[in-house]
Amino acid sequence: MSHPQQGSTLTLVLMVVAAGTGGTLQYGYNLAIMNAPTTYIQTFINETVLQRWDLQLEDYEVTLVWTIIVSIFSLGGLAGALIAGPMTIRFGRKKCLLMNNVFLMTGALLAVTSRAAKSFEMIIISRVLVGINSGISMNVQPMYFGESAPKHLRGAVSLSSAVFAAFGVMLGQVVGLREILGSEPCWQYLLASNAIPGLIQLLTLPWFPESPRYLLIDRGDKEACINALRRLRGCEVQSSELNEILEEQAQTKGMRPRRPWELFTDRSVRWQLISVMVISSAMQLCGNDSIYFYASYVFKEAGIADDQIQYITIGTGTCEFTACIMCNLLVERKGRRFMLMGGFILMTVWAVVFTIALSFEHYISWMPYVSMACIFTYILSFGMGPAGVTGVLPTEIFNQAARPAAYMIAGSMMWLNLFITGMAFPFLVSELNQYCFVPFAAVCLLSTIYVGLFLPETKGKSLSAITSEFNKLNFKGLDQNVTSQTEAQYQLGEVCHSTSL
Repeated sequence: MSHPQQGSTLTLVLMVVAAGTGGTLQYGYNLAIMNAPTTYIQTFINETVLQRWDLQLEDYEVTLVWTIIVSIFSLGGLAGALIAGPMTIRFGRKKCLLMNNVFLMTGALLAVTSRAAKSFEMIIISRVLVGINSGISMNVQPMYFGESAPKHLRGAVSLSSAVFAAFGVMLGQVVGLREILGSEPCWQYLLASNAIPGLIQLLTLPWFPESPRYLLIDRGDKEACINALRRLRGCEVQSSELNEILEEQAQTKGMRPRRPWELFTDRSVRWQLISVMVISSAMQLCGNDSIYFYASYVFKEAGIADDQIQYITIGTGTCEFTACIMCNLLVERKGRRFMLMGGFILMTVWAVVFTIALSFEHYISWMPYVSMACIFTYILSFGMGPAGVTGVLPTEIFNQAARPAAYMIAGSMMWLNLFITGMAFPFLVSELNQYCFVPFAAVCLLSTIYVGLFLPETKGKSLSAITSEFNKLNFKGLDQNVTSQTEAQYQLGEVCHSTSL
């Protein structure tokens, strides 16, 4: 039995690497590479306008164009999240990831030629396309992983999407060093370097199977599903695993894929939908991305030389990457609720300590070092909980018919709140000064309370068991026959009868 287990692990790991390299890695990478060339692109914007119209832009006007270039990535991501659902239904999970590279390659081409064309508008369009690519990847990849992994590894495999995103941040910080592509002559190549991970995915992912659940439930191809399971597991298909997929097929038999607005009116998924929306929003409203904004300032206050800060900043990306790996290792032991609650509680504590440290940094000599420690602990806490677990939930708590729509809603909330946070944070800093992290602490605390009260544990449970847990909330106070009728569909005899028709 040891040889088939080795084969199973190897195939699954290779599939995860192939999909993740051109998938969620792009999200972190494209966020990180925009830090290094800030001054160079701002100079390019100014020079371009001067050459075209003989106008000298004011500083605030250059900053406005730069803000659009950075923030438009989030709106592209929102568009990607909205089209990801229909694309996965029509083309499948794997083919959707492969087709997604069209947006990436077009964006990279526009970025690399923008300097020669003397067009900052090409950079804006490039960022929109790269945002669409990231938005699709952030929705489709966790779905693909969650549907392809065995139940006992489902959380860890789905969580690897967050590991790739964190690795993308770290990789983007490294590639953005002045010694590599973060210098003035090379910034256009830095913006286009995201094409390399996409090319790797195009060369490797076609060799791996489609999601077994998609093949059986959406396409009705039982033989292809069994072949995919056999390849992914490296051994003969376990009857218990096949029966579980057949149960889900029986539940959704005759149902067309759900549309996002239909989930809002369906009482049977009310608390699943609320949970996904709350936690996806909290992932962006918790302030993790904003803490990177403060990193350079805090490092400078701690006495680190300006030319060394770029190397210290890599430590923040490394921190999140390490934390996501630790979360990946712990999630199947400790469970989803524990990791989420633990992450949000710790972030609440560090946000409070960070606020105190910022308030006293000019009065106590060692306070800047406390602030610096808070940055790393805050990022670690985020990586240990919300960063990873959030992407797993829609796969585990929605059935096949509702899953793409659930990911569209979750992705939309994530990207919309990322955009809002990015636009609002500078105003929070100017209005609240050292207290700007108090709202983030409140979000983390409220998220902890919500998870503790309303989110059931999903670790190692089948969809029918998780649905039963949520039905206690969805149909609270109503006739319990609703729940028993739902569970009656899952009887094996009825399942076998449904699938044989």
